[in-house]
Amino acid sequence: MKSSSKGGLVYSTETGRMCPDCGRPVAACACKANAKAAPVGDGVVRVSRQTKGRGGKCVTVVKGLALDGDALAALGKRLRTACGSGGTVKDGVIEVQGDHCELIMEALKQHGHSPKRQ
Repeated sequence: MKSSSKGGLVYSTETGRMCPDCGRPVAACACKANAKAAPVGDGVVRVSRQTKGRGGKCVTVVKGLALDGDALAALGKRLRTACGSGGTVKDGVIEVQGDHCELIMEALKQHGHSPKRQ
């Protein structure tokens, strides 16, 4: 049994690895559940157009939505359907293929968000 610098339990032969923050087994860690539940975003919805690193192809990017993963994926699906194009949701950012900034801003306003163009 090893001790961390904080003096907490790191490994137990009964349950295996222990979380250094909450002290529970890693399988039943409360820290990860709380981190996943907290939505990522600063509250300001930013809509921008990017071409960097995409071989010159244009992508409309929506950042700053304070939604959890499932709600963000559902909103991304609605936005892609409204634009009639493909896209993805990665790391809390919705990417829609093509230049659809104005259309996406209107769709976000209808869903109750106040987007800003960047």
